[in-house]
Amino acid sequence: MRAIVTVIGKDQVGIIAAVCALLSEQNVNVLDISQTVLQDYFTMIMLVDAGESKRPFAELAALLEEEGDRRGLSIRAQREDIFHAMHRI
Repeated sequence: MRAIVTVIGKDQVGIIAAVCALLSEQNVNVLDISQTVLQDYFTMIMLVDAGESKRPFAELAALLEEEGDRRGLSIRAQREDIFHAMHRI
């Protein structure tokens, strides 16, 4: 099952490392990643494969959100099919 992970917040050292480490611990593979810094704000979108994760997707999304809260970031995960359905014209 593929998902979209978004990260937005004030730029700080270790954002990519922290998110990727958490995903790796949950056996989630990063398929594609795009990140940039807009002035002082870090933005990242990741396409991930969570099919091998032992956690239900809702728990995985909650873990990411908790990590974001600890770092002062917004981290959200959404199933790819739902993401596409919401953004279809």
